[in-house]
Amino acid sequence: MSIVFISGSPSARSRSALLLSSVRERIAAQGELTRWIALRDLPADALLGARVDDIDIAAAVTEVESARAVVLSSPIYKAAYSGLLKAFLDLLPQKALEGKLVLPVSSAGSPLHVLALDFTIRPVLAALGAREVISPVSALDSQIVQDAATGALALDPIIAHRVDDAIGLLLERLRSQHHDSLRARQSAPISFSAVQVSV
Repeated sequence: MSIVFISGSPSARSRSALLLSSVRERIAAQGELTRWIALRDLPADALLGARVDDIDIAAAVTEVESARAVVLSSPIYKAAYSGLLKAFLDLLPQKALEGKLVLPVSSAGSPLHVLALDFTIRPVLAALGAREVISPVSALDSQIVQDAATGALALDPIIAHRVDDAIGLLLERLRSQHHDSLRARQSAPISFSAVQVSV
């Protein structure tokens, strides 16, 4: 199973998507399998119409349901996450995030909005069954800089430190969860069925 990354920005040049990409690169460097879902690339009519039978929508939902963890991003608009992300979360099955770890990240133009995810998205993720929501990483747009010539991304040192802490916690929780699952399997009682032998 993989870790799924969901970009909830409607913009092709999004600071939140750049931040999400940075998180993905750092996690992939730890040997984890990752998948990327850009909601802006899904068919708009199917997404807004909650047509879960659409092939692209169904594939995205399946990716989320089969993931070990989900990392999602959104720009903050009017103190809330994007309508695009809201539309996608609304069409997920009720327990799509059951047992999963979720890490939200966001970008905002104002310091007044850096705590928006804490208040707006946590209840939604809990309603979808998330096992744990890692404390969101929120950055100002000015703290996410991409070099126009090389495309290289530079994060403000404070944000880079928060990203590293969040990734460390996410991977620690995932590995602990994996070990707990292995121990549970190993300690499960073995059931022997009675076998009747005819002579």
